[in-house]
Amino acid sequence: MSTDSEIIQRSLGQPRAFAELFDRHAGTLGRYVARRLGPDAGEDVLSETFLVAFSRRSSFDTTWATALPWLYGIASRLVKKHRATEAKQLRSSMEFANREARFSSGELDATIARLDAQLSARELAPRIAALSPKERETLLLYAWGDLTYEEIAVSLGVPVGTVRSRMNRIRTKLNPARTGSQQRVMGQKEGEVDGRFRARA
Repeated sequence: MSTDSEIIQRSLGQPRAFAELFDRHAGTLGRYVARRLGPDAGEDVLSETFLVAFSRRSSFDTTWATALPWLYGIASRLVKKHRATEAKQLRSSMEFANREARFSSGELDATIARLDAQLSARELAPRIAALSPKERETLLLYAWGDLTYEEIAVSLGVPVGTVRSRMNRIRTKLNPARTGSQQRVMGQKEGEVDGRFRARA
């Protein structure tokens, strides 16, 4: 199977090849932006993300085998145009959780478990909405985008140390009662690299 990097390089001479990248990642990105903005705005952002990616494909860093961090970075910048919609979406997520209209119970449980805040969705959603835009961006790329700290740093164009410090602040804000010095909200274990046991392809 071709890597994303190989697909993008091939698309420079064969533009139609870029459709493979859409087929590979549209589902993942679509779910992410829909969670943040709702299905209608999410579809618009998803389409625009791939249009922007196509027009900028020559600037892609081909040392990365996967294009997901790059695509998430583009999507995140477009989401910034919809901040009000995103905040409303987060604040109303407790209703979606109650009616299971937005999340299945399994998806909701997985999100809460990943955040490891031991809080109900009713308590957590307003706290996420109250985070600063940069903190919320970082948290959701981790929790919903399933990116490593390194990939988040690439997506946002910041040092990985900045991502770590933001995550430390987020832990405190989501659960002020927890000291954070002995327990990590994201469940990072000894030997784990930036939140996951994962090798780069």
